[in-house]
Amino acid sequence: MSWKTACPASDVKQDKLKECTIDGIEIILANVGDGFRAYPPVCPHMEQYLEGSGICANNVMTCDRHLWQWDMKTGEPMGPAEKPLLIYKTKEVDGQIMVFIDEELEYDFDDDD
Repeated sequence: MSWKTACPASDVKQDKLKECTIDGIEIILANVGDGFRAYPPVCPHMEQYLEGSGICANNVMTCDRHLWQWDMKTGEPMGPAEKPLLIYKTKEVDGQIMVFIDEELEYDFDDDD
């Protein structure tokens, strides 16, 4: 695939998540202050949809189900989180958020989680 338009940058507010679908692939977008990040839509722990359960503050995302946390800029786990967030490449062009999708990023969910 390639760079695809997700939505206008103005649609993604600081400390909020916005879900969208690009070519049948669901993602969530976040405004991290110095740019945007795009992630798979579910928590890497137990597949909880982050648009409804993800709490964002100070560039930290917390899944309210089990309190896993991540650095939103890097995807690195914080606190009790054991897996990083996967991140798609993004850029802003003419006020639009563009996401590079060459394949759908998916987590490997363990049966014992």
